[in-house]
Amino acid sequence: MGSSPMTSNQTSGPGPRPCIAVLGGSFDPVHNGHVALAKYFVTLLAPDELRVIPTGNPWQKHGLQATPEQRVEMVRRAFSQQSVAVVIDQQEIQRQTATYTIDTLQALRAELGPQASIVFLMGADQLQHLNSWQGWNRLFDYAHLGVASRPGFAMDESRVPAEVTREFTRRAATPEQIRQSAHGLTYLAKNLAVDISATEIRSALHNAKRPDTLVPAAVLDYIEQHHLYKN
Repeated sequence: MGSSPMTSNQTSGPGPRPCIAVLGGSFDPVHNGHVALAKYFVTLLAPDELRVIPTGNPWQKHGLQATPEQRVEMVRRAFSQQSVAVVIDQQEIQRQTATYTIDTLQALRAELGPQASIVFLMGADQLQHLNSWQGWNRLFDYAHLGVASRPGFAMDESRVPAEVTREFTRRAATPEQIRQSAHGLTYLAKNLAVDISATEIRSALHNAKRPDTLVPAAVLDYIEQHHLYKN
């Protein structure tokens, strides 16, 4: 049975080293790619908690169309059937300034303590510009990186900056090693064949098309009920 997402910031997992999988994003809207990424690493790592963090004012993007409240509700609906405790963390929304991943991971580490294994999840496309993120090489001081790619993805300079490839490769580890340590390791999953764009979804909705295969049904119902992404 799935668990209902909570908005508490308390860790739910028992044991001396809890494992927290962290998924951040604008979620404008949340889609099946986000859900598949989370589900993959929940199965792989068996974390004690999935922490989903909607962005507040992301520095890379401008003009989010849904309100923070609407994005939180869509996230709640999308992750209602996970096999792990889900916490929707609104710290970036509440920050009300430009949000950087490094700040969020620092806050999570302060909250969860030095022993927790924190695994920040992302798609492989984000590796292509990871070195443009604020304090990108300090992310490893606070968390592991769990990255999922489509089959055939390679860590080469034609796709990923050399400094990112070098750092990512030298920190490569097994799921067990990640589960048993607090931060600083990486894992690349090469068989997550999901390629979905929120821009593609918004365009479909704007043109009165129903993207049934791209968005969880409960989220699509919410979008239609509130007439989101029509303009």
